[in-house]
Amino acid sequence: QVQVVESGGGSVQAGGSLRLSCQTRGYNYMGCMGWFRQAPGKDREGVGSIYNIDGRTWYTDSVKGRFTISQDIAKSTVYLQMNSLRPDDTAMYYCAADRSSRCVTTFQNYDIMTGADFSYWGQGTQVTVSS
Repeated sequence: QVQVVESGGGSVQAGGSLRLSCQTRGYNYMGCMGWFRQAPGKDREGVGSIYNIDGRTWYTDSVKGRFTISQDIAKSTVYLQMNSLRPDDTAMYYCAADRSSRCVTTFQNYDIMTGADFSYWGQGTQVTVSS
């Protein structure tokens, strides 16, 4: 049984940084891993994803230059380094994973990230940014 386990959320002031971690357990060779977020009253939004085979990444426009996804394949873990945090980054952040490379096809062809490309989801970790 595959588990996706996030950690690293918390509260920070605007301009600060946080690093989220996401480890998959039960299967070590995920193709795509990514982060979504959902703020109260808003739709879920794709933040960024990484293709573990070659390290290709995709980011939504609002986080480009501020957030970075990295991987530690030996630990089956990806990280989301979030710098220059803003109050509108406040949300529940979810890690998602999939064995396929579908996320790459989606972000290359359509420049988006969709939850439909991911089969395994974590429980979420809260990020709160105060002004």
